[in-house]
Amino acid sequence: MDQAVSIHWTNVPTKSISAGGVNFAYRELGKQNGGTPVVFLVHLAAVLDNWDPRIMDGIAAKHHVIAFDNRGVGASSGSPSSSMEQMADDAITFIKAKGFEQVDLFGFSMGGMIAQEIVLKEPQLVRKMILAGTGPAGGEGISTVARVANYDLLRGFFTGQDPKQFLFFTRTPNGIEAGKALLQRLKERSENRDKEITITAYVAQLRALSAWGQKEPADLSVVKHPVLIVNGDDDRMVPTTNSRDLARRLPNSTLLIYPDAGHGGVFQFHADFVPKALEFLAR
Repeated sequence: MDQAVSIHWTNVPTKSISAGGVNFAYRELGKQNGGTPVVFLVHLAAVLDNWDPRIMDGIAAKHHVIAFDNRGVGASSGSPSSSMEQMADDAITFIKAKGFEQVDLFGFSMGGMIAQEIVLKEPQLVRKMILAGTGPAGGEGISTVARVANYDLLRGFFTGQDPKQFLFFTRTPNGIEAGKALLQRLKERSENRDKEITITAYVAQLRALSAWGQKEPADLSVVKHPVLIVNGDDDRMVPTTNSRDLARRLPNSTLLIYPDAGHGGVFQFHADFVPKALEFLAR
């Protein structure tokens, strides 16, 4: 395709690749010659349309960016996984099917948990990781994410608002504005949108989160990879103490905590975060 036609996250076509008995739906963007691709691992209940276009376009300005739907989610086929380990295996299957020998991982929330499983299973496959709004196996409050998520789904329903407004952002004026702004950005893609997640897949993911939250903590000292850990200072979904815990336990990590921000700190502060992420990936 002629690059004179501007390709952005909001209009890039959705493709599909078959591997391990699954047709994985994915989108890719940015420089596809040389350099390490950045594979994005998505949050609870999310599909391709839940990635912030500002972050995707921002990283794609310098990197080959790829995001995909896990099995049984969005437009990907198969039955949804109900464990982080299985989701990590599926991600590894997808990455290898794309022919990538090494990738950088960008894991947000549940995606950050999948990223940790990937790096422990296949360390040679990973160069660097960005872990946002996430925590370690057995981390504080992770096994009760379902309770928080379902409570905010109801809050959203009864107030006519998107639950992300409660789950991802603080209830301060800045947080509320940032939430509205993200929700507008997520609507920028008007055509060829992904399929919404099914209730079955959502329930399977909640089971995976619950099990992962009760799992024995992993020995993260074996992960020597450079890691950028990012969160807001007031994360209700995956309490911010988990980000600090990860930073203590990952020997080659950098911690970035945004003020007056929640779970979606990277979205709220995308204008600050994208240059910092690019600098980290270029180091």
